[in-house]
Amino acid sequence: MSEDQLREQILKLKEALHVSIVAHFYQKDEVFFMADYVGDSLQLAQWAAEDKNPYLLFCGVGFMGQSVKILAPNKRVFMPKIACCAMARMIDVGYFDQNIEVLKKAGIKEEDILPVTYINSSAEVKARVGMMGGMVCTSSNAKKIITQAKASNKKILFVPDRCLGQNIAKEMGLTSCIVGDGSDPKEADIICYNGFCSVHQLFDVDDIAFYRAKYPDILIVTHPECKPEVCDQSDFVGSTSQIIAYVKNLPLNQKVAIGTEYNMVKRLRKENTYVLSSTKPECPTMNETTLVDLYNTLLSIQEERFENEITISEETRKWAFLALNRMFEL
Repeated sequence: MSEDQLREQILKLKEALHVSIVAHFYQKDEVFFMADYVGDSLQLAQWAAEDKNPYLLFCGVGFMGQSVKILAPNKRVFMPKIACCAMARMIDVGYFDQNIEVLKKAGIKEEDILPVTYINSSAEVKARVGMMGGMVCTSSNAKKIITQAKASNKKILFVPDRCLGQNIAKEMGLTSCIVGDGSDPKEADIICYNGFCSVHQLFDVDDIAFYRAKYPDILIVTHPECKPEVCDQSDFVGSTSQIIAYVKNLPLNQKVAIGTEYNMVKRLRKENTYVLSSTKPECPTMNETTLVDLYNTLLSIQEERFENEITISEETRKWAFLALNRMFEL
């Protein structure tokens, strides 16, 4: 089938089967423009949990589909491609527990540790955080969550993104360290797990210097998953949704270089907009999903084969929901 025929078949199937399609901002255009709703990971999970259709196709990476299932356990959630966020794969319950043991050996009691997990983590990690009284955060509300966590007078273990943890610590005037970097974790306000986003690691201060030399009036906009030294030299640092709002409010004659995923950047503005990298910062796992995957998943629902359905045990869901709900309560 041609792309046009595929799109036509997808629209027919989703209408007949009562399926909603959501897509993350980082999805490629062919998938992005088929969605009923687009957004960042938390926006999509919240919207999808409230959606009235019985079936949901989530175009993104695995932890995002899990987030919907945590919030709406009765909804049947499918992913055309169960791609995995590289950052989320950097931590599992085993690695989490190993880090807790490292902190205990450094003289910090387990009951004095309050974990905070970035939403870019598996349901199992969220559940482990929930069991320890911890919370989930997003890049847009991390400062508010850390402020609340600090009020507990416990040591904050921030997982899995060290860059987001370090950047929030700097913004709040707090100290931070990375587990295993040789620092004494007892001296840090925020102890960061050693994980990162491979896409946002592509941006460097040399890229900023290049654009500032070429266009002296250019604005540098970056995501807080970027390295701290990159964020330090940026004019604006914000989450995916915050970057979109900021850039759309700029006059069209204002040049801007953006340090985040390529597919989102190219859709923001056609004029005076640059990618802050000498290489194409395209998330490989976010770009795995294709129109063919959408069609095949819808076909599996029609034929009651139900491929790529997201399932979570009730025990995991219960504790992961607690960690997410503590965030919502703020």
